[in-house]
Order: sequence, then structure tokens, then C-alpha cells
Amino acid sequence: MLVPEILVAEPWADYALLDSGAGRKLERLGRWLLDRPDSQALWRPSLPAERWAAADARFLAGREEEGSGRWEAKAGALPGPWPIAYGPVRIEAQLTAFRHLGIFPEQRVHWDPVVDAVRARSGETALLNLFGYTGMASLLPAAAGARVTHVDASKKAIGWARANQEMSGLTDTPIRWICDDAARFAAREVRRGSRYDVIVLDPPKYGRGPKNEVWRLEEQLPLLLADCRALMDEGSSMLVLTAYATHLSMLTLQRLVEDAFADLPGRIAVGEMALREETTGRLLPTSLYVRWSRDA
Repeated sequence: MLVPEILVAEPWADYALLDSGAGRKLERLGRWLLDRPDSQALWRPSLPAERWAAADARFLAGREEEGSGRWEAKAGALPGPWPIAYGPVRIEAQLTAFRHLGIFPEQRVHWDPVVDAVRARSGETALLNLFGYTGMASLLPAAAGARVTHVDASKKAIGWARANQEMSGLTDTPIRWICDDAARFAAREVRRGSRYDVIVLDPPKYGRGPKNEVWRLEEQLPLLLADCRALMDEGSSMLVLTAYATHLSMLTLQRLVEDAFADLPGRIAVGEMALREETTGRLLPTSLYVRWSRDA
């Protein structure tokens, strides 16, 4: 029987989760201290109120159905864009109206294994990053020698990712930046007979493509996983799926990947991702994941 695993993202030089509780999390991102909502943090904070009050910016949520809000600065001036480093990659972090910062630190638990998979292969690795956002999961494997196809439906996210490529000094790395609906792109790649060694996908619960295509996770994920399987073969190394804010269970995601990859040898790992608090060691859950890898 498959035993769920918790993958824990530890703090690093440019990021730390300092505390969480009362529906919020206190983070250090580079030189800024930020206070953001987090619906999973239902316990009591461990740090005193004055430590939370020292945050440089605090996100105030708007109406729940819109998912947006505004940032409030402690000193009146919000932090402007600033660089965040992880390994050889530097990205531009910034405060957005949807509380995101341009980086999901918990994804660190997948960045390193994907880079390891790239380095373990002989010859060039073809990597597909679907719903690629600002590019950390594309730039790290590109820096390790992979030939990357990065797909996102947002022109703004693609521009942000390309700027991160330049800031990282990786402009000569082979990355295709594709602004497209991820599911439609994958289906076209299947028809073209393309193949990939590694696929990373981080689909939203709901979204729209550049031509107003509608994405609903529960409806379209099975077909997308089937297309991902068609893009891989016995020589492929890894598929990583993460799912945030979904009503689907971990077991459902596991069964979907098991069904799609039933004919390929390899190991499936499933579980939750979490961030570790720097001060207490407590874990803040963030997402579900399933990872198929060729080598057990």
C-alpha cells in the first residue's frame, strides 16, 4: 500500500516562514518581512503580536469571491520589486493584488529533485513546465542543462519569467516561452509526436487561457494527465503534479496518475507539501502532490 509522504520545504538564505496562526503567515522574503493570509493556519501564532506588527507589509483580503485585495505598508511606502536567489537563479519578487509574490517557496521540495533528474540523465533533457508562472521551475533545470518548454496562459507571467531569465544570467539557455492554454498546448504536442523526459505541472483549480479557454481542474485534469503520459515513454524520468485549493483528495490525484502511468515502470510518491517554521519547527501545509519517477 502506498504510504503518503510529507515533503517539507526548509528555510534558505532568502526565505523563511517565521510564524503562522490565526489564519495568517509571517514570512521573510529577502530583506522584507511580510504578513499574508493563509486559510490552513488555524492554530495560535507562537511569536508575540509586536513581532507581527513589525512586518513591512500586510495583505488585506478583499471580497472572497474576487480573491484579490490590497497591501498595507507599515511605513507608508510598499516594498518595490526586489531580487530573490535560489541556487543559480535570481527572480524578481513583488507584491501582487492576489497576495502572491512571484515565488512559491514550498515548491523547493520539487526544484531539487527535478534538477537531480536532469543531471542524472546522459545527454540533453527535454523538460515541459505547464502552468509555469514566473519560471523558477524552468530556470533551475535550464541552468542544469535541460532544454525547457515553459507554458503559461498569462502574458504578464511570461514576461516576468523572461525578465527572471535575464536577471539570472541565463539568456543563452534553451528555453521556449509559450503563452498558451496548457491543456491545448499539450494536446497539440501529442499530435505532433513530441516527447519529454520530465514534465512539471502546477494547475490552478480554475483559470482562463489567452483566448478565454476555461480550465476546471476536476473536469480537465484526467485528459491532461493522459496527454502527459503520451508525451513520455520508458526513457522518461519524472512527472511532478501539484494541486492547490482543490476539493480533490490526495487519493484521487494518486489514482489519476496511477491510471495514466500504469504501463510505465517506476515509482509513484504521493502526499502533502509543507513549509517549516523557522522559530518552532511546526509545519504549515500548502499543497497536495503526486510524483512519478522512473527510478525507484
